[in-house]
Amino acid sequence: MNKKINNQFRGREADAQSRQAITQLLEGMPRRRDLLIEFLHRLQDEYHHISADHITALAEELKLSTTEVYEVATFYHHFDVVKDQHPAPPELTVRVCQSITCEMYGAEHLMAELEQQLPRHKVRIQPVPCVGRCHSAPVAVVGTNPAEQATAKKITAMIARGETAVTTLRPYITLDAYRRTAGYQLLKKCHDGDLTRAYVISQMQAAGLRGLGGAGFPAGKKWDILSQQKKPRLIAVNIDEGEPGTFKDRYYLERDPHRLLEGVLIAAWAIEAEAIYMYLRDEYAECRQIMQHELAALANDKTLQTPQIILRRGAGAYICGEESAMIESIEGKRGMPRLRPPFVAEVGLFGKPTLEHNMETLYWVRDILERGPAWFLSHGRNGRQGLRSFSVSGRINRPGVHLAPAGITLNELIAEYCGGMLAGHQLYGYFPGGASGGILPASLADLPLDFDTLHEAGCFIGSAAIIVLSQHDSARQLALNCMRFFAHESCGQCTPCRVGTAKAVKLMQREKWDVALLEELCAAMADASICGLGQAAPNPLRSAINHFPQEFAK
Repeated sequence: MNKKINNQFRGREADAQSRQAITQLLEGMPRRRDLLIEFLHRLQDEYHHISADHITALAEELKLSTTEVYEVATFYHHFDVVKDQHPAPPELTVRVCQSITCEMYGAEHLMAELEQQLPRHKVRIQPVPCVGRCHSAPVAVVGTNPAEQATAKKITAMIARGETAVTTLRPYITLDAYRRTAGYQLLKKCHDGDLTRAYVISQMQAAGLRGLGGAGFPAGKKWDILSQQKKPRLIAVNIDEGEPGTFKDRYYLERDPHRLLEGVLIAAWAIEAEAIYMYLRDEYAECRQIMQHELAALANDKTLQTPQIILRRGAGAYICGEESAMIESIEGKRGMPRLRPPFVAEVGLFGKPTLEHNMETLYWVRDILERGPAWFLSHGRNGRQGLRSFSVSGRINRPGVHLAPAGITLNELIAEYCGGMLAGHQLYGYFPGGASGGILPASLADLPLDFDTLHEAGCFIGSAAIIVLSQHDSARQLALNCMRFFAHESCGQCTPCRVGTAKAVKLMQREKWDVALLEELCAAMADASICGLGQAAPNPLRSAINHFPQEFAK
């Protein structure tokens, strides 16, 4: 009798088949809480969805509550959680980007073409936020799982435009090729005592390199702060570039991965970090294959002294580009930003002092230390110093990643690096820093593009994601695109962001904007949101009103 009552109130129990499936999938892996997202990826890759029974069995295996596993699985966009008796999605997903540049180039028409051409019972066509391929807009990405490659190739020919994520890897610089160009000699000098930690940190400080993920905090100062924290220390590398318009990290990682790896290994040596965690966005399937292969090659190279390097896979959540949300995700949790203080440099990953860096920031370490800070600083323009990698897309002849002097203006960038405007297009406006950075008119295209130079205009450069608009585009419509993105990607933790972005979308969809009410929403989001997502969400809205009044004159 007691046993029957106890079973009645225990809730869902895993069936034998699900338990066996989980045991087989996790064979050889430690049963740790921080690996939960990796385990969920294994389920998604194997079955193309995650069933309720899988969640229950996984919770039992990890000795967690079902709720803990369920809330993580449902937080991330790339996990398809299927409840009892609900149909599972098709095995293959085609993700069609809906973000700024893709909307400008007809993402809606691409969606319609794919729906007509592809077998809907075998393929799911899903509208998604930016996938980091803005230079090829409009873009359809086929799968994120390398195991889907064979199936993806069969339908790739049916896609009229865009590129796919699961294609043959482009040639890149392997470990052997990198070493033939003096690769890892700088790291060897560090370990051999030819360079001191104090010297390396001082060189980074002298170069004035600032974080290139968007925040712009001085890299050398970060290293100095971390070197003074209690041990053990960790490094977390942020390769989760989800900002609409940004694709520079993918560009460099697909071509020269060991330049990043040597940079992060030098950083680890300089601050005496015991391990390195690399967080790579799930949309970058090719990059994941490259990193898995090259990290294995690095681990097998017995001539190099390296700490443990752990590659973690994101699961489709823009919020995880925020450093503390990324750390939560690496720990196997929902990507919820932490309240600060304490800062991650003091209490970061697994409670340890953590050096968090964007991928491109570390990519420059070797060049700065080999060539010297003066070399890096000599490239500035218009009163600025240094180099910037600009992800440029929109109405230009040569979209792509362009390495240019910090402080270059948009007019100079378009003329000297981007081949000018497209035929029949005149410069109308531009996003200087992706969706978060706001929108500027053509009349302000002579402002230096660098940190701290755009604030008076209500914008910022962020990750240097430049989207060029012409007279055929609408700042008002693209501001709405941005707000939809922020509403979709809000983690929901704080009310100003969760409610503010959703309310703003509804108000911005109206024929006439209630500017006073929208400004109230903007003030609440900017002043009271926990993290940069909600704080920056008003930027494109305010920019459209302030800099493009002609679009609201009707």
